[in-house]
Order: sequence, then structure tokens, then C-alpha cells
Amino acid sequence: MYMIIWEYQVKVDHVADFETIYASNGAWAELFRKDGGYFGTELLQDLDDAQRYITIDRWVSSRAHETFLAQWHDEYEALDAYCKGLTEQEALLGKWESLTHETR
Repeated sequence: MYMIIWEYQVKVDHVADFETIYASNGAWAELFRKDGGYFGTELLQDLDDAQRYITIDRWVSSRAHETFLAQWHDEYEALDAYCKGLTEQEALLGKWESLTHETR
């Protein structure tokens, strides 16, 4: 499994909108669901900073994510542009691959 992890500092007056758009059933997830390689999104809120969030987007592979970006580029860019006004800052924390090891 391939995961992309983002961190956000949300503007205080946009917390509700941010949570709606970035939730596991929000606008981003709706867009990602257009590709069969998307597994889901998790939205996490910092217990010590109510305006700090992390999202974890799960894909079958990096290739599936790249294919999605190529096919849905315009829609992705439009939603991303809209969401810029919701946050003070955002940072890509990394792109991760799950390592599974079978034990006997």
C-alpha cells in the first residue's frame, strides 16, 4: 500500500469547511474515488492544537496515484486552488510504502 501524508495548519475561521472537505467522505475523497486504485483517506486532528491536522491518503501503489493525477489533473488543481484559502500552511510530510512481512 502507498500512502501520502500531509500536514495542515487551518485558519481558525475555516476549520468546519476544512473538516468537511478533507474528511474520509469529503470532496477530496470523492475526487480520489474516481480511480479504482484509491483505498481511502484518514483525517487526524492534533489534540494539543485544534487547528493542526494530518491527512493520510491510501492508494494501491504510487503508479495508481500517478495515473489518477494524470487523468484528473484539472479537477485536482481546481479543488487544490479552492482549498488554499482554508489553511495558513500545508506541508507534504512524505510518500510512504507499506512493508509487509509474513512470519511463519
